[in-house]
Amino acid sequence: MVLKTVKEFKLIDHFFANLGQTRRDVHLGIGDDCALVQPAENKVIAISCDTLVENVHFYADMPAKALGYKALAVNLSDLAAMGAEPAWMTLALTLPEVDETWLEEFSQGLNEAAQYYGVALVGGDTTRGPKSITITINGQVPEGKAHTRGGAKNGDWIYVTGSLGDSAVGLAILGDKLNIDGEAREYFIQRHYFPTPRVLAGQSLRGLASSAIDLSDGFVSDIGHILKRSAVGAVVDVDRLPLSAQMRESLAETEALGYALTGGEDYELLFTVPEAQRGALETALAHAGVSFTQVGQIGTGDKLRLIKDGEPYTPTQFGFEHF
Repeated sequence: MVLKTVKEFKLIDHFFANLGQTRRDVHLGIGDDCALVQPAENKVIAISCDTLVENVHFYADMPAKALGYKALAVNLSDLAAMGAEPAWMTLALTLPEVDETWLEEFSQGLNEAAQYYGVALVGGDTTRGPKSITITINGQVPEGKAHTRGGAKNGDWIYVTGSLGDSAVGLAILGDKLNIDGEAREYFIQRHYFPTPRVLAGQSLRGLASSAIDLSDGFVSDIGHILKRSAVGAVVDVDRLPLSAQMRESLAETEALGYALTGGEDYELLFTVPEAQRGALETALAHAGVSFTQVGQIGTGDKLRLIKDGEPYTPTQFGFEHF
């Protein structure tokens, strides 16, 4: 049953009609059969779509505000990987019933992310069914400047932003698989609920990065996508992986490295940079407000080799798979 009723339209008007930024390039937004937007001159449109399904991608008791924020943040992370500027989004919201308190909190979280990153909500749909959120995000990037997964070359250096594994630890805490108390517990849960898409960092890497991807399924899985698309191999020193102080203090090294390598949902950037561009990297990322760490190097072949103390290393977990 599709909720095309007067009540539904009132809900849309109340919670979503004015959500996000007001952009001059939106000629027609919510309220018609299609939205009309005007891309900037000499830019191409980057499009990504993500679906979050209850009890698959998030627990049923996840706070609605956090879910609204994260639903957009994971899409923004895809734009960041391409070096794109966020612009417009659509929202498809499926709910088993109308809960106005939940909708109020959900729309607040979604609006906070949309306002901060300059995104306008231009359309979507609401439907009755198992709870799920689908956002299609559109961004813009100068022609010829988008990063892809397919540009890594032999000799390029491998970098990641931020720290790895914190979100996965937060999810393990929420699933009663880890028992961590105090401020560290709250830190990990907040990193899971409120990831930081590296939008500005992604834009700063234009012309420097030879390839890039956002870390959603886990470092091992995601670097594998770059290696496959670029037809290269890589060596990564796991001792160089950036771990937060909370991670180092709360978990044994082997367990911490397992989460960092395979935990997923970091939404940091993994990117490669040619030797000739390494000197410009620090200057380019200085204004992006994010740390970055060199963790390995692209090589010949088609395999990922993990090393620790100069010896081969096997992680204790594996990356997220949907099916």
